Amino acid sequence: MSIRSIIIDDEPNNIENLVSLLNQHCPDIDIVATAMNADEGIAAINMHHPELIFLDIQMPGKSGFDMLKSFAGINFEIVFITAYDQYGIQAIKFSALDYLLKPININELKAAVEKARLKIVAKQKNSNIENLLQYIKAGNKEIPKIALPTLQEIMYVRIDDIIHCEASNNYTLFYLQNGERILVCKTLKEFSELLTPHNFIRTHQSHLVNQHFIKSLLKEDGGTLLLTDQAKIPISRQNREMVKARLNTTL
Repeated sequence: MSIRSIIIDDEPNNIENLVSLLNQHCPDIDIVATAMNADEGIAAINMHHPELIFLDIQMPGKSGFDMLKSFAGINFEIVFITAYDQYGIQAIKFSALDYLLKPININELKAAVEKARLKIVAKQKNSNIENLLQYIKAGNKEIPKIALPTLQEIMYVRIDDIIHCEASNNYTLFYLQNGERILVCKTLKEFSELLTPHNFIRTHQSHLVNQHFIKSLLKEDGGTLLLTDQAKIPISRQNREMVKARLNTTL
């Protein structure tokens, strides 16, 4: 099965390099068009109706995100391509989407294409893109939702509904305000990087806590957090001073 694809990137060398890599390593990718800016990309998408686009985030004028906002609905898969862009990567990770850093790693490219192919075959609704666009449109005005991939589905949860997260081998168990628990197919380290800027504290190797749900700091066992759901969360020795400093203005 060939996958109709478009590459949108403002640098000709990057387009040529990606075309070459795809021809060599992803023979099922059929490049039906390329574009060097957002407006050309919109025209190409409307003309060719691709199943997959490779999209640069940072382009002169309109960014890749700006381009996506112009569509009433997204009915194609996307692999983002970017040089390091902290905000862009944060937004993409929040929505459990794939991105490739320049220069492109061949194994990562092949993995991203395979994931896109499986979604295309399954004809899944691209809810991840919808979540990304909501995240971008909200900016800092609203609490964003985070995509939580479980074994059965991808769930979208407001981060202010998360009380705490607990490591479970290579999985993470999320405890929500409504009492629900969600086992997610990613490590706690990945979520710690995403959620720490949103008032979460890594108290322990196995625990990440939403600061808004901390009720008190107990002195037992050298330091334990009591949460509003009555859970007791340990604080590791190496994290004690950091946790106390973070809580100094709230407790």
